[in-house]
Order: sequence, then structure tokens, then C-alpha cells
Amino acid sequence: MQDFLEFRTISKGYPGVQALSNVSFSVRKGAVHGLMGENGAGKSTLIRVLSGDQSADTGEILIDGAQQHYRSVRDAFHAGVIVIHQELQLVPELTVAENLWLGRFPGKAGVIDRQQLTGVVSKKLAEIGIDVDPSVKVASLSIGERQMVEIAKAVMLDARVIALDEPTSSLSSRESEILFSLIDRLRANGTVILYVSHRLDEIFRLCDSLTVLRDGKLAAHHPDISKVTRDQIISEMVGREIANIWGWRERSLGQERLRVENISGAKLRHPISFSVRRGEILGFFGLIGAGRSEMARLVYGADARNGGTVSVDGVTITADSPPHSIRSGIVLCPEDRKFDGIVQGRSIEENMTISSRRHFSPFGIINPKKEGALADKFIAKLRVRTPSRRQDIINLSGGNQQKVILGRWLSEEGVKVLMIDEPTRGIDVGAKSEIYEILYELAADGMAIVVISSELPEVMGIADRIMVMCEGRIAADIPRAEFDERRILAAALPDVQNANTLSHAQVR
Repeated sequence: MQDFLEFRTISKGYPGVQALSNVSFSVRKGAVHGLMGENGAGKSTLIRVLSGDQSADTGEILIDGAQQHYRSVRDAFHAGVIVIHQELQLVPELTVAENLWLGRFPGKAGVIDRQQLTGVVSKKLAEIGIDVDPSVKVASLSIGERQMVEIAKAVMLDARVIALDEPTSSLSSRESEILFSLIDRLRANGTVILYVSHRLDEIFRLCDSLTVLRDGKLAAHHPDISKVTRDQIISEMVGREIANIWGWRERSLGQERLRVENISGAKLRHPISFSVRRGEILGFFGLIGAGRSEMARLVYGADARNGGTVSVDGVTITADSPPHSIRSGIVLCPEDRKFDGIVQGRSIEENMTISSRRHFSPFGIINPKKEGALADKFIAKLRVRTPSRRQDIINLSGGNQQKVILGRWLSEEGVKVLMIDEPTRGIDVGAKSEIYEILYELAADGMAIVVISSELPEVMGIADRIMVMCEGRIAADIPRAEFDERRILAAALPDVQNANTLSHAQVR
């Protein structure tokens, strides 16, 4: 089958950073082509160039032999190229149907045909197996449901080239299987799929070919993925061997640091109780909808509690709000980095110091020298890859954004409990190891760590103990010596008899 999509000597630089350097490869018509690399390797920049969001400094893109001249995303769209970014591009206050028709509403003389608007979308969603009401606002949907709406938009537009950036990062097992079926259907119709993912299982499950980027350069191109091993890909990505990605090591645990007793809320109606000791990493695992994130938000005070208490070092926090939690030593790195974690449009420095400014702002006047020094300290400590602390945080990779959020809390004095929700979602294998190492160092210093993850291998790999949640309840409390995949899955499933039919890859 002939080459359909070609990148020829693509280079792109930013002030202080060469994001891409002479990258060339091609993709056959009807192929699913994997694109892998560490965060900061140049994947996102290449996708932006493909989508028309950025212009390459040198090089060219060809589609079906024709050279493309993009001046905007609209130009790429008209050329049949659609990119579905990890950070979704939907309008929350519009309905699902309105988002799918955005920019091309049906109707005449400026009057939208609402019946056609909803009817066509309902039919298309049913055809591709997505169970979402087209009349509801996107804001009311879960992250996974929003991702499926983005994918439905690309399918409706009959794109010739679709780039998917970490598409399953927020999907349930059922939604992921629907996506994989859609990809198989698109492949059969001759659509080129550029599949960006850090999940090797998905790469080997879906892809026909693979390109690996490292430091903005082409590290490897594999026309036939069946001839490549996992260890080979990891080595090509990071330029070094990673023998044990988890790196867990035994620590001596201290006295109880966090105690949660009978907390509940509007989204978590069953009372939850648990405790974490100094130096302990407690993992929370469960299926999507089990209540893990809701539990963390209640402990942190981001959502109102119906009852229960939270205590740190034996002292009960009297008010349930984030400011009171922070002052008591509890902090939270949220699941959704884009909307709940980073402050978009602001620099790395501002994002990292926003919670600790009161310590160097006498009379409300910020001391820029102290703020800069603090940011530089944690940029170096956490190995944030950036040419300057003044760079807009949105330009960082997902892994480096996560490090900045961690730095924000490490720069805050007196943190005793760190809760981190989906710590490595959308992060490459090398950056994962770095994030885990940071957590181990914090635990060794006596901090209590609560890790919430839908990745069972991750929880089993780094936790000292696992709390399994199911339908808003604590279903099991399992020490490391008793970790067993089937036992954990059985506890997570509402019907434990189904545990025999599921693997950890299916219950992400």
C-alpha cells in the first residue's frame, strides 16, 4: 500500500528550544501509525504542525502526494486533517450536538434546523456505539464522555488523516474498546490514523507501524511493528535502559499522619474511613465511577462534606475548605491538570509559587527576586525541562506540567499529606520514573502520600498498601505483602464473579 502521509525534514524551534530537527517519515494509506517519545521529545509540536496550529521553520507535509500549505487549523481541516488533542477542544456550555456541528450548523437564512441538528447526531452516535445524549451540555459530561464526543466529531467529518493524542487517557475499558473498534473501521476505510500514546499495550494492539522521537529528532522508524520489542522501544525513547520503572523500596513507617473518619458528600454517600502513616504511600484503586476522586476532593475540602472528620497529626481540621486544608498540611494534585491544576496563560514561575506567595509578599507586595529564586530551586530539583521559568506553562509537556504542580506544593511550607490523583496520566515511561522517585523521596522525609490511580500496575508497583473502592465504598484494604491482581480486581468489581473475565488492561 502506498505512502499517504509524509513528513519531510520538519524542523521547528522556539526561543531557547529546538523542538523538532529534520524529522522525516511516512505513513501508508489505511495504516494506524504509532508516535512515541518521552514528554518533550517533539510529538506535540509535530502534531501542531500537522494540524496547522504551528508552522514549521523548514520542511513540508504531503498528503496523497500533494504538498500542503497550511496557514491555519482551518486550512488543515479543509485538507481532511483532524487532530484530537489530549486537552479537549469542546465548548462546555454548548450541547453535544452543537459541538459536533460547530461551524457548520444546518439550516437556512441564519435559522438553525434543531431537528436535523439533533437527529443526525443521534443517528451517528448510535452507529458508532457512543451512549451520550446529544441534547445535554458538554459541561455535564464526564472526562471520558467528552473524549468520546471529540472522537465522534472526527468520525462525522470523514477525515482523511486523524491524529489522536493519548485518546484513552480518560476512557473506561468499555469506551476504550469502542474507540478501538472505531479505529479498526477507519483503517478499513483507508483513513490514516496517527496514534500518540505512552501505552505500549495499545501501540501493539492497534498500530501497523511506529515512529519514535527523542529530543526533537527521529530516534527510530519501524515500518512493521511486529518486528519490534517493547524493550527496544523503551530504549529508543529514553536513550537508556529502565530496568524497573516502579523503583519501589522498603521504608520505615512512622506514626499516623492522616486520619479520615466517616466522611461523605453529595457524590460520595457512603461514609469513608482510612488512615495513612508518616512515610507511607497509600494507593487508591477502583473502576471509573468508584468514588476515588470524589473521596480526595472531600478530604481536601474542595467539595462540601455531609459529615465526618479529617485529622492531621491528631489535630482535627475544623473547616472543610482548601485554604484550611493547605494550612493544616494537606494538598491535592488533581486528576484534570488542565482545568483544575495549572493556571493557563501564566508562567511556570507563577504556577509554581502561586500558593506560597504569602511567605515572600510582605504587605501584599511580591518580592520578585525571592519568587524567582524559589521557582528556580524547584525547577532544578524536579528536573523540569524548560528554557526559562517565565515560559507559559501551557507550552510544557504533561509530565513537566505535573512536576510544576508538585513543585507548587513542595514550595509551600509545612506540607504533611500529599494526595495525587492520576499522577502519570499522559506521561511517558521516563517521566513516570522521575515522578515516582519524587514521591519516594517525599515519603522518606516523612510525608504521607495518597496516590489515586486507575492503572492497577501503577498502584501495585509503587504503593505500600492499597485501598480498593467499589461503588463509593471501601471494598478492601490490602498490604503490599498480600498484593494479588485477581484479588484486587475482584474487590473492585460490583459483581465479583466477573473478576475471572477481566484483565488489568480492561479495567484501566
